[in-house]
Amino acid sequence: MSERGSFASKLGIVLATAGSAVGLGNIWRFPYETGQNGGAAFIIIYLVCIFLLGVPAMLCEFIIGRHAQANASRAYGGMPWKLVGYVGVFTGFIIMGFYSVVAGWTLQYVYASVVGHLSGDADFFMTYFADFTNDPVKPVLWTIAFMIVTHFIIMNGVQQGIERASKLMMPVLFVLLVVLVICSLMLPGAMKGVDFLLRPDFSKVNHETLLDALGQTFFSLSTGMACLCTYASYFGKNINLTRSAFQIAGIDTLVAILSGLLIFPAAFSVGIEADSGPSLIFITLPNVFQQAFTSVPWLGYAVSIVFYLLLALAALTSIISMHETPTAFVSEELGIGRKSASRFVTLGAMFTGALCSLSLGAVPQLQLFGKSLFDFFDFISANILLTAGGFFTCLYVGWVLPRHIMIDEITNGGTLRVPMLRLFIILAKYVCPIGILFIFLHQFNII
Repeated sequence: MSERGSFASKLGIVLATAGSAVGLGNIWRFPYETGQNGGAAFIIIYLVCIFLLGVPAMLCEFIIGRHAQANASRAYGGMPWKLVGYVGVFTGFIIMGFYSVVAGWTLQYVYASVVGHLSGDADFFMTYFADFTNDPVKPVLWTIAFMIVTHFIIMNGVQQGIERASKLMMPVLFVLLVVLVICSLMLPGAMKGVDFLLRPDFSKVNHETLLDALGQTFFSLSTGMACLCTYASYFGKNINLTRSAFQIAGIDTLVAILSGLLIFPAAFSVGIEADSGPSLIFITLPNVFQQAFTSVPWLGYAVSIVFYLLLALAALTSIISMHETPTAFVSEELGIGRKSASRFVTLGAMFTGALCSLSLGAVPQLQLFGKSLFDFFDFISANILLTAGGFFTCLYVGWVLPRHIMIDEITNGGTLRVPMLRLFIILAKYVCPIGILFIFLHQFNII
């Protein structure tokens, strides 16, 4: 087996890890949560949650990963904590299974935008999406295509694969997003959408707003599925973990807010209410783009193509990190080369993704506990596994990992002065576990 890889630059670390965090959730979930929970009031609460919970939880994974310099299953030491690493690897794999299906949808919509198929009324877009997702062949082929692209990035290693791809894709993603925001803001009536998004309405704030902000924090930053822990195992000892965590959280939040500045002005300009989830980006927004740019049809055509390219890039940067976690695990635990390990994971993800895709319509019998395989994997990962992973990771760093190791990793062996070190310890030991526990109880309507 070849020597473990490592990132070559600080920029590569930030872009690759930010790419893991930036995904479809920034685009289809954050704007909706913001709009429904008081606009800028929700953003303020979200930023507080990022500081008090998101960054400390990310730091916990960074500490574990860089100290261990190994895959997630070895990073947590012996039993029973080793199980947290195993669960993280498993969580990343099953998320990749159903997430790759949605990623495949973005490729279909890129193609449909290019050839001019996305044209019709609201009913047309709803029917188009339903017919496509129920097709037994097309979604599976796009899922496989997406995994092949991911595979060729992963098999080339950390520096030549993940880091090189991230340095290319993340700037392109940001440029595409800014271009789309400018186009959206130029539409008639766009400022109503900006006002809706950025005006704080504290009358809508209640305890559920806080819990929604907590949930969005962990959902957005990709904590709890060992991706950050795995990436941190490739960090050099000279990397400032605290600074990197804030930079990554900042990039992730900026992309989420820009997504809101894209979606709400466009939706308000044509009088269509923005919802959440797949229906937003595959049914609502194609209709919005078509109506918003009726006076300049070619611009609507271009915006549609650029938007779905943006989605595909956001999905790819996230799936790369999901793939890397089980690839590192298989390679190191089975003692096989990286290319063989990545092949094994890719084939497994293709198979899982195909089953998830078919479960949505073509083969409805593919169910677990009354849910389609796609919905079951989505439910168990988002509501149980990610929450459990984040909870036990914070407990491990706060209560089990020797204090001198934690301090040594954060201060880079005593060479860095970290004024917030004592605050971080308090957050990791008490605030983060309690906050995550509240998220878990809220998801099941216990509180």
